[in-house]
Amino acid sequence: MLILPIRTDTQFRRTPAVNYFLIIANVLIFLVVDVFSGRPMPTGLALWKRQYMLDPENLSVIQFFSYQFLHGDLMHLLGNMLFLWVFGNAVNSKMGHVTYLLFYLACGVFAGLGFSLGGTSPCLGASGSIAGITTAFLVLFPRTHVTVVYWFVWFIGTAQIQALLLIVVKIILWDNILAPSLAGGRDYVSVAYSAHIAGYIFGFLCCALMLLIRALPRDQYDIIAMGKRYYQRQQYRAMMADPNVRAQMAYGRVARPVAAESGEVVEAAPEPDGDVVRLRSEIAEQLESEDYEGAATRYAALLSHDSKQCLPRRQMLDVANHLMRTAKYPQAAEAYEKFLKHYPSDGEAQQVQLVLGILYAKYLEEYEKAQRCLNDSLKRLTNPDLIRQATEWLESVTASLGRRGPRTAS
Repeated sequence: MLILPIRTDTQFRRTPAVNYFLIIANVLIFLVVDVFSGRPMPTGLALWKRQYMLDPENLSVIQFFSYQFLHGDLMHLLGNMLFLWVFGNAVNSKMGHVTYLLFYLACGVFAGLGFSLGGTSPCLGASGSIAGITTAFLVLFPRTHVTVVYWFVWFIGTAQIQALLLIVVKIILWDNILAPSLAGGRDYVSVAYSAHIAGYIFGFLCCALMLLIRALPRDQYDIIAMGKRYYQRQQYRAMMADPNVRAQMAYGRVARPVAAESGEVVEAAPEPDGDVVRLRSEIAEQLESEDYEGAATRYAALLSHDSKQCLPRRQMLDVANHLMRTAKYPQAAEAYEKFLKHYPSDGEAQQVQLVLGILYAKYLEEYEKAQRCLNDSLKRLTNPDLIRQATEWLESVTASLGRRGPRTAS
């Protein structure tokens, strides 16, 4: 069964110009060295190509870079460029141009080192570099869906597969570990699996490290955020295993207020609303199982019982983000406002203010509120890309307010 990725649903923040350049460079070098030179290849050009392959028995520093731009044949080139196009564009857009170029070359160098440790035959191709780009995509966009073309006997069609499943199970485990083992190593000589594995490892670890030290902008969809949410769910399960904790979560503290001077009870504590307790518990369970639509539905029911209800910070943000993604903009704005009111010092508050400002400006056309949110976000943002985005939207909002003119009292 043949499965080939053809595109992802990732949105680009910037044009992936460096990835375009790398694809063009690989194609041009192949055309010059392998096509336009004629067949059979002139002796001098053949020697030149052999000299700049990665040769473990005759290594030089330049080979660790030059071998990344040489290919064995047209199918080798097309396969590599397809994967570079599908996964590289989004990674380039996320990393920026200089960082992406250095990262791409570093992946190729590390893949070459991995191959040189055990290989004896020469190696060429961009596969090691692209392996690192593929796992970088996995780190940055694990929940993204990848559209693939499948071909099984006479069945041909397309399907969408989550990036985490496609890259880990199909591309890494099956294509590079299980399938070669089942084949008994018959094609190992023609495919540098050790270079692929080294590239995968370097790309994953290096990209994850850049996220951890915030050399790359973080968001709630990267693999670090997924890991944190998984850890929080495990903590929640362990905590809720204690019946005393479950009782406290359901009923809170049973307190009876007293007068400061006499010490007498002034009023009885209100009984907990059973529907509110039930709905909050169901929202937590739905979010834990990643049923965001069900959680949003129960959140709306919760507000109908008590409009002042606010969820724990992570739950509140997950529900607000889902409302935003499903184009329920007024409800999303209300949820974001509630998050900022109850968690003003949260680490993600500055990004929430930016998103809320854009929401007010782009979808709700409430420019005064948009201006307030964007101004507040600019006071706290530190990421240059987010600052630029907030500034551009603030200029647009200010211009819209100017065109509309001052309001008059009716």
